[in-house]
Amino acid sequence: MFIQLDFETDQPIYLQLVEQIIAGIARGELVPGERLPSVRNLAADIGINMHTVNKAYQELRQREFIQIHRQRGVVIHPNGPPPADEMYITELKNTLHPLIAEAASRQFSQEDFLKLCQGIYDNYRKGGEKND
Repeated sequence: MFIQLDFETDQPIYLQLVEQIIAGIARGELVPGERLPSVRNLAADIGINMHTVNKAYQELRQREFIQIHRQRGVVIHPNGPPPADEMYITELKNTLHPLIAEAASRQFSQEDFLKLCQGIYDNYRKGGEKND
């Protein structure tokens, strides 16, 4: 798994790490049951504080993307991520509303917005790069 963090952005490092692990799962690079590096090893590998990695892992555990075992360590949830439920759909709508409002206010057409979304979604399903 290759992690790229942007230390110049306002987005917290732990959230970048969460997003990159979820993206790895979406692209099929990380599969159910696969072990992730320990908190200590991942922190050392990417040069960040152990508490930052721990916070990311706790967020992923809470969202049911990973399991943390005392003996086995950190693994991608064996059953895969949980399916989208009503709470997730509501959260997704709340996230999309301001993005769509800004796109519409910038005269970015609905067709172009949907094409952009479809392209990004397809890219994840095909195992492509994050920024393609």
